[in-house]
Amino acid sequence: MNIPPEFTQMLITYAERIFFALVIFIVGRIVIKFLNRLVRRASQRKELDSTLKSFLTSTISTVLNILLILTIASTLGIHMTSFVAVIGAASLAVGLSLQGSLSNFAGGVLILLFRPFNVGDFIEAQGILGSVAEIKILYTVLNTPDNKRVVIPNGNLANSTVTNFSVNPTRRVDLVFGISYDDSIDHAKEVISKLVDEHELILKDPAPIIGVTAHADSSIDFAVRVWCERANFLKVMFGLNEEVKKAFDREGITIPYPQRDVHIYSENLEKKG
Repeated sequence: MNIPPEFTQMLITYAERIFFALVIFIVGRIVIKFLNRLVRRASQRKELDSTLKSFLTSTISTVLNILLILTIASTLGIHMTSFVAVIGAASLAVGLSLQGSLSNFAGGVLILLFRPFNVGDFIEAQGILGSVAEIKILYTVLNTPDNKRVVIPNGNLANSTVTNFSVNPTRRVDLVFGISYDDSIDHAKEVISKLVDEHELILKDPAPIIGVTAHADSSIDFAVRVWCERANFLKVMFGLNEEVKKAFDREGITIPYPQRDVHIYSENLEKKG
């Protein structure tokens, strides 16, 4: 049986292509593993957090594997134009079906790049207060003060307001205390000022602010603005509220409750009688 020379040449050509493709695949896998090790070592020397290490490693590995596949396809003689068109169509279909996930992925990248918060920070986002437990590529995990675990999509975090309570070393405590209209404003202010001056956790700089903030329906309201170390915020807030109440009781200063005066005219009663 005579084999046409064209067929023999085609077999030789494809055999060569398959051989070179296998060589490229093996060498490429070795190179990718080597580069991944270099990235991991470099990230350890830079002391990057575990979330960013994982993201960089997986991203670089994915890009390198895609390049390897394209190189092998080109070696096998697959036309790249049609190959890219197929990939583009598939990417469009996947992108439409995973639009939310892609938005969360993009949000995760923005969070990792710009760092509005880090693991361990206490933040408020999407109406939720909590400590950041994990920053994943698609979502962020918060532990709330009452020990709930809340998962927030990164797309929402990247496109909304996030309040970070852990960035600045100091915080201001804002309190309001009401006294009766019959009490002395100067006396009440003196009592509050003494408590603030003697409080060991309240900072002297910035200076505390104490002043009348409103003539309310049932009280004269004092605004008290004091500064403290971030870790002492709750201690100062709870402690000062308690100490002011006790001091007002000792000094005979009344903290009024809402009340309303009702006036009855006897003339109207006589007419009805």
